[in-house]
Amino acid sequence: MIPSGEQFEISFGGQRATIVEVGGGIRKYEAEGRAVLDPYPESDLCDGAHGAPLIPWPNRLADGRYTFDRVRHQVPLTEPGKDNAIHGFLMWRPWRAVEQEPERVVMAAALHPLKGYPFRLELRIAYELSGSGLTVTTTAENTGDSACPFGHGQHPYLSPGEGLIDDCSLQLAGRTRISTDSKRQLPKGRYPVAGSEYDFLDPRNLGTTGIDFAFTDLDRDGDGLAWTRLTGTDGACASIWVDRSYPFVETYTGDTLAPARARRGLGTEPMTCAPDAFNSGDGLIRLEPGGSFTGSWGALLA
Repeated sequence: MIPSGEQFEISFGGQRATIVEVGGGIRKYEAEGRAVLDPYPESDLCDGAHGAPLIPWPNRLADGRYTFDRVRHQVPLTEPGKDNAIHGFLMWRPWRAVEQEPERVVMAAALHPLKGYPFRLELRIAYELSGSGLTVTTTAENTGDSACPFGHGQHPYLSPGEGLIDDCSLQLAGRTRISTDSKRQLPKGRYPVAGSEYDFLDPRNLGTTGIDFAFTDLDRDGDGLAWTRLTGTDGACASIWVDRSYPFVETYTGDTLAPARARRGLGTEPMTCAPDAFNSGDGLIRLEPGGSFTGSWGALLA
């Protein structure tokens, strides 16, 4: 039995991607035999949330508590060592393929009311390969009878190709870094990156810099896309773009993964909201009954 459940393969030209049943995420994506997103083995559990959708909040929720419309809620602590709940509810739940073509698959799941989150969401994620690379489009609809708090993210890792990310050149779009405390990794302030060790607005060598922060105030191109670019020693540039639905991108150098996996990929997480947004409201989306959210991000190799 494969820990991530059924594997859904899609392809276009020299591109190949594998989407998984457990968590509905992307296990691998390569172009012309070169990894674009750092994969995890078919025989292993997903580690470090590799490729997983993060719903109904990304990142951390302090104490697993929040208040919405004057009602206080408590969800289980899934990061008990830091007294946090992390990455929502759907990472380990089965998703189903509701549409499949050679180059495209649509995964769907329902989030039914839970203790601490008494709301209902219908979710669809479309993964599609084309001449423009991989595009991932997520739609969430509130099918309950009351408004609900909502945030979305996903957790791909850009691949350096061979070796470590230390030897890569990195370019980040974020002009502002959300600093976190060292004990619980909860937000404590915003700082401009200009002139700091986290200034990668212009591409430069990553080296041993450790990063696990959300960035915002993203530079965008003429199409409204913000880019993260990781160029390996082979000269290939693995990139992730996010549309305007994602004002935040978490960047994670993977230092806390198992030693054999550490710094083998660069976590590049599109996020609709900041860490602990259920408490701060920073980027939090309020979905009214019948309301929906749609956002897209993508990856490619150049």
